[in-house]
Amino acid sequence: MAEPRGISKKQAAAYAGCESLSAFNEWVRRGIMPKPIPGTRKWDRKAIDAALDRLSGLQPKIEAQLTPYDAWKASQNASAAERDQLVHKKAR
Repeated sequence: MAEPRGISKKQAAAYAGCESLSAFNEWVRRGIMPKPIPGTRKWDRKAIDAALDRLSGLQPKIEAQLTPYDAWKASQNASAAERDQLVHKKAR
């Protein structure tokens, strides 16, 4: 049988390598470890893995996922900035 993805606080603390529940609570309070899955008292094993990957430098940062609209808007802003640079360059 596969290991469950949703685990108790005690299991999450042990999985993360904390020596006590109070240490795990402190990590959660400080944002080092994720909070429980909303509406439950279970922790997501993959979320703990991701937090540990960030801490160890395996995943240096969280990449923001742009919506198609945000990507389009960013490209429009970049195009406008390039046009402004050309206008200023010609004015010199």
